[in-house]
Amino acid sequence: MCTRYITPDQAAIERYWHIGRDNNNPLRWAGQAFPGSQGPFIRAAASQQELVVGQWGLIPWFAKAAKLSYSTHNARIEEIAGKASFKRSWQQGRRCIIPALSFDEPCWETGRNVWWHFRRADGAPWGLAGLWNAWTDPATGEIIQSYTMLTVNADGHPLMARMHKPDPKLPHDRQDKRSVIPIEFADIDTWLHGTTEDVQSLVRVPPAEAFDAGPDR
Repeated sequence: MCTRYITPDQAAIERYWHIGRDNNNPLRWAGQAFPGSQGPFIRAAASQQELVVGQWGLIPWFAKAAKLSYSTHNARIEEIAGKASFKRSWQQGRRCIIPALSFDEPCWETGRNVWWHFRRADGAPWGLAGLWNAWTDPATGEIIQSYTMLTVNADGHPLMARMHKPDPKLPHDRQDKRSVIPIEFADIDTWLHGTTEDVQSLVRVPPAEAFDAGPDR
């Protein structure tokens, strides 16, 4: 599961994803995102798409408070149609794109945690698949935007299967190693505006050569 990534700045996001700015007020977030921090995401809007800042860790509709006792910053794509925290956002088509210059994953091949950076080999930013929600605080009426990053099983992937600590009790092909789900630029409209059936073909991990990956330096 991904727990940290680096975001582009607002101008770079607007330029690459062709998002027009509705006003001159800058959006604010830290360059490095961690669970619970604020980060940017792109969602469908009347003007095709819009850039929003929200909490990385989706607040479900039934939450009593914005601070949750369980983790919602990642969501297994295989479970979202039935999992209470995510199924309403999935059913309502609240899919989003999470812009990232790079993301980090832990590699345990040496017997200890070595963090690896993952960038695109072509130098472009990642557009990672996510879900979003707008939660209303019952005490104050404040609307809080939030999002989760989707992951898919990567046990058979030559690169992503090397990440994360292995479970010695499970066979190699049943570790449930996870990968984020990059959405290619040409598929953005389908991911944001399509039906749940339309987007099924987009849930995949790119080939290993699409990644520029290696240990932290």
